[in-house]
Amino acid sequence: MTSSVYEHSVRLDVSKCTGCTNCLRRCPTEAIRISDGHAVINDARCIDCGECIRICVNKAKKAVVEKLSAMDRFRYKIALPAPSLYGQFDNLDDVDYVLDGLLKIGFDDVFEVSKAAELVSAYTRQYLKTEGIKRPVISSACPVVVRLIALRFPSLNDNVMHMLPPMEVAATLARQRAKEQHPELKDDEIGVCFISPCPAKASYVKNGFAEYESKVDVVISMSDVYFSLISKMSRDDQVMSMTESGMVGIGWASSGGEASALFNDEYLAADGIENVINVLEQIENGNIPPVKFIELDACTAGCVGGVLTVQNPYIAKTKLQSLRRYLPVSKNFLSPEEQEYIPDLYLFNELPVYKPITQLSNNMAQSMRMMADIQKLRNTLPGIDCGACGAPSCRALAEDIVRGNATLDDCKILER
Repeated sequence: MTSSVYEHSVRLDVSKCTGCTNCLRRCPTEAIRISDGHAVINDARCIDCGECIRICVNKAKKAVVEKLSAMDRFRYKIALPAPSLYGQFDNLDDVDYVLDGLLKIGFDDVFEVSKAAELVSAYTRQYLKTEGIKRPVISSACPVVVRLIALRFPSLNDNVMHMLPPMEVAATLARQRAKEQHPELKDDEIGVCFISPCPAKASYVKNGFAEYESKVDVVISMSDVYFSLISKMSRDDQVMSMTESGMVGIGWASSGGEASALFNDEYLAADGIENVINVLEQIENGNIPPVKFIELDACTAGCVGGVLTVQNPYIAKTKLQSLRRYLPVSKNFLSPEEQEYIPDLYLFNELPVYKPITQLSNNMAQSMRMMADIQKLRNTLPGIDCGACGAPSCRALAEDIVRGNATLDDCKILER
């Protein structure tokens, strides 16, 4: 897979964009420029983190996901609720109310992503015992982080764990269960819908993952399904027990939940895209404590902080802590036979291949000449990183000029 064919889920509505520099300054990969009075997103650099959506006061950036009606084309509909969904509701003391609500809004079955998360946690503990893996092992659960590493920190590709995210494991297991319970169903009659807290998951499903094709058919916004559920959920209703996960699975919704499920203290967990970048830089420099596992969440507070959620992430995190209090640690432990090896359905073979954004040319000599030209230009620019030129920094403008995408006349300070 190459970045030129990557289909993004973060889009720009030019009609709402005023050309302010808020998104320009916050984009972690410098994917945004201001041109002709509005923002322009470089698809090759965008990692669908949603930071521009979060910061845009004009709502000119938006996440493109499908509507619930997209599931109408399937005969049998399966919902995959992310565990962060449970943190969106006030006074929720039983996950089964949410699962029952999903059945009431039209799904035929519900498979909790938190159940798959507990299985992934169990196999991750096995993965970390594997000889020859490069440490520290970096979690592959957040698609933003995986794409960020490929584009900006390619030297860390070998550190990324080759474990599929719980969403994918849940989709595979849900399909297997549907076929076992309803053998009359054809594969294309079964639809799997992930209820997502972030646009990056939608991009993951659209593009697949190197040679791996996602088993999810539809991704809908958590904020969309929230309002449908509110009208169907009632504490007066008697609901049957459906939940198949415990504290470990629901804990994945918040930063540190995946790492703490390893049941050891040799890990590091960081959340928020700026903190993630700082940690990755320190890993590259060898300036981190001797840990075995690193969990990185692009969104503040973890998945509860995704831009497609409803609730304040810290309030949602508190609600989940209260909800987890009365749950068992886990409902999905591995048998001795299952601990002998990791099944194929939990693993991927290859990471997607992208051109690193730091690579100026495929020719080494040409790259070195361009780097020298960038540094020379950088020294002639004012160095105040005002953004008036439409680039996030003077260094970025210098690179744009050398790449032929801008001119020195774009610097308003020099022009003045």
